Amino acid sequence: MITNSQLLDAANSFGTPLFIYDADKIRAQFKRLNSAFQVPKLKLHYALKALNNINILQLLKAEGAGLDAVSIQEVHLGLRAGFSPEQIMFTPNGISFDEFQEAVELGVHVNIDNLPLLEKFGATYGSTVPCCIRINPHITAGGSHHISVGHIDSKFGISIHQIKHIERIMKHYGIHVNGLHMHTGSDIINPEVFIQGANLLFDAAAHFPDLTFMDFGSGFKVAYKEGDIVSDIEDIGIKISSAFNDFCSAYGKELALWFEPGKFLVSESGNLLVRANLIKQTTSTVFIGVDSGQNHLIRPMFYNAYHHIRNLSNESGPQKLYSVVGYICESDTLGHDRLINEVQEGDVLCIQNAGAYAYSMSNNYNARLRPAEVLFHQGELHLIRKREELADIYKNEIELNLFA
Repeated sequence: MITNSQLLDAANSFGTPLFIYDADKIRAQFKRLNSAFQVPKLKLHYALKALNNINILQLLKAEGAGLDAVSIQEVHLGLRAGFSPEQIMFTPNGISFDEFQEAVELGVHVNIDNLPLLEKFGATYGSTVPCCIRINPHITAGGSHHISVGHIDSKFGISIHQIKHIERIMKHYGIHVNGLHMHTGSDIINPEVFIQGANLLFDAAAHFPDLTFMDFGSGFKVAYKEGDIVSDIEDIGIKISSAFNDFCSAYGKELALWFEPGKFLVSESGNLLVRANLIKQTTSTVFIGVDSGQNHLIRPMFYNAYHHIRNLSNESGPQKLYSVVGYICESDTLGHDRLINEVQEGDVLCIQNAGAYAYSMSNNYNARLRPAEVLFHQGELHLIRKREELADIYKNEIELNLFA
C-alpha cells in the first residue's frame, strides 16, 4: 500500500491539487467482495459513475468485473475501456427513448425503471430483446437522504406494488424479462436491509418465469473515520448467499447473482492531495485555506460527508484545531473543527476517501481547473490524467464578436 512519503513524492512530482489512487487497495476490495458470496454464479458490475478513468476501468476488468452504466456516455466509456457489451448493464433513469434505443443497438443489458418506458420498449421490440426490471422495494437505506434511493418517494424504479401492471404490459407485448433489480441506496450497514429487499424480489419472481439473474445493487458502507461502523461484507455474504441459494432451489433454476459496487471498490483507494495556501486566525476559528475546494470534492458540502484530513508534511507535530476550507467563492468547507498536526503555509494535506464521487463530480466553478490523476501501481506512480489547462475551459466556446 502507498506510504505517506510516496504521497509526498507524488505531490512534489505532479503538483497539487492531485488525485492519487492505490491500485492494490482496489484489487483487495474487489477480491474481498468477490469471495464473500458463496453462490454458483456471481457477477460484480462496477458502478463507473464513482470513478471512470479508463485505467481504473481496465484494472477492474482485469480482475473480472463487469460494468454498471447509468448513461449512454458511460456505456461508451466502458466499451472504450475494452468491456464487451454483454459485460455492461445499462441502468438509466429519466432518459429519452432515443438514448435507450442506442443502448439496445450497442447490445448491452438494459434495465427499465418506469412503466412508460416499459410500454415503449414492448411496442418497439416485443420479445426480440430481453430486459431487466428495476423494482423500487420501498425500503429506506442508511446514509444521507441524497443517496437513499429505494424509499417510496424515490424517482428510481417501478413500485413493488405495481408488479401486476408490469405483468400485464409484459404479457401484452410478449416482453422477455430476464432479470430483476433493486438498489436501496448507499451506506447500508444492516444485512437485514438486503434480506428484506431480496425477499421482495424473490416473491416478485413468481411473475417472471424466464429470469436468468437477480441484481441486488450495492450500497456497502466503508469507513470514513476511525471507529466508523461499516458494512460487514462477510456477514452480508453469508446471509444473502443462503437466502439466494434457497430461492434458486424453489424457483427451479440456478440464477446468477449480480451486485453493482462503486464506492466500496474505489473510495478508500483515493486521496486528494492539497497544499496549504494560508493559515488564517479569526476571532473564533483557525482556517487552513488550501489550493482546492468543493469543485474537486463536493461531498462535504453536498452530502455533509466526513473525509479524514492529515498533514503529510508534519506527521508528528502537536495537534491543533482547524477548519479546512477551499478557494471557491462560496461556503466551501472540506473539514470543520479538525485536530490536525500543526500546519504551516506550504504543507501538503491528504484528504482521504477521495476515490469515489470526487473527480467524477468535479467541475470548473470559478473557472478553476480539474486536478491531475495518478495511479500507484506495483510501487510506481503513473500519471493517468493530465491536469487541465485554461484552454480546456473555453475550448468549446464560440466567440462571435457581436458587440465589437
